[in-house]
Amino acid sequence: MMACIVSQFRFAHLPSTRVRFGPKHTLTAPIRLGFSSMSQPASEANPDTSKPETPDVVVQYVVLRRDLIDTWPLGSVVTQGCHASVSAIWSHKDDSHTLQYCSPESIDSMHKVTLEVKGEPQILNLSEKLKAGGIEHKLWIEQPENFPTCLATKPYPKSMVSSYFKKLKLFLLSHRVETVRI
Repeated sequence: MMACIVSQFRFAHLPSTRVRFGPKHTLTAPIRLGFSSMSQPASEANPDTSKPETPDVVVQYVVLRRDLIDTWPLGSVVTQGCHASVSAIWSHKDDSHTLQYCSPESIDSMHKVTLEVKGEPQILNLSEKLKAGGIEHKLWIEQPENFPTCLATKPYPKSMVSSYFKKLKLFLLSHRVETVRI
């Protein structure tokens, strides 16, 4: 039996979620995008009521390939990003920024920015720019196929690394439909 159909799409300039309960009942609501953690209450995540974000918040950037997002199952692409993220953190587990990022005080309010590039040439180019700038990261190479799928930086203060990512787009789902069966 089909319980509901959930789809994400852009409504004007805001992403929304539509949930359909049977053939005649639909609920549409905007999705809030921001830098908050899912563990924060909504009032803390609302930029009008929370204190302003400091420029040196420690952040990890994860960059996915759009061509894979459009052709692979979404879970497979997300898994690649998870591999790169964990590898970048583990490889730099003794780094002061990584220790701060993973500290008991910060573990429930991690900041990640998930971005996208067009394809393989762009992710390789980004990796080279990061290397040239001394920015530590993990370029995840899928095996046994031996091709790059994504990359993740080690945690850095945002002010140190944001300039490398300013021309990239946020990763957004805009045309996927998910069916939930119970």
